[in-house]
Amino acid sequence: MEDSEKRRMTEAGFARILTEEEKLKILRARAKKLAIEVKAKEAGEENLEIVEFMLSGERYGIESLYIREAYPLKEFTPIPCTPAFVLGLINIRGQVLSIVDIGRFFDLPRQGITDLNRVIVLSSGALEFGVLADDILGMRRVPAQEIQGDLPTLTGIRAEYLKGVTSDRVTVLDAGKILADKDLIVHQEVAG
Repeated sequence: MEDSEKRRMTEAGFARILTEEEKLKILRARAKKLAIEVKAKEAGEENLEIVEFMLSGERYGIESLYIREAYPLKEFTPIPCTPAFVLGLINIRGQVLSIVDIGRFFDLPRQGITDLNRVIVLSSGALEFGVLADDILGMRRVPAQEIQGDLPTLTGIRAEYLKGVTSDRVTVLDAGKILADKDLIVHQEVAG
């Protein structure tokens, strides 16, 4: 491929073509990560499978055990007279679910809603609702002993819903507590 063609593809938004050296570096890093995961499994260490996502410029994770699916935020219907953290309702293949802006619930600064936003559908069997995420980064396994639970810097509402923070600063939310919290369920009547 000629240099001018590479430049045009890059300017048009296509990913650049990796050199053989860059490919080998990526493959070695992946192999090393997989080897660490296999060693942890052989040692009998417990791992949590989490879905990692962005929220107000920070990385968060939720155990995949509680996630039914992730869905792009296309259209939603705002609901009047609800708390500020209730974004609205979304129709996912005929099922109407409420969407909770967990960032607003945690008093995090918001960056606005874009076409990159995703709805992570949490489910406990008895209750299902969507949680707004800025972007989904992927899924990965985290050794349970790597998650640091007690952090004196986290106080208030955030600490109540945390499982802990990983060594690479991913805040793991306790989806079981989020799904069981009565504060997230709105039972109000509006006088007409």
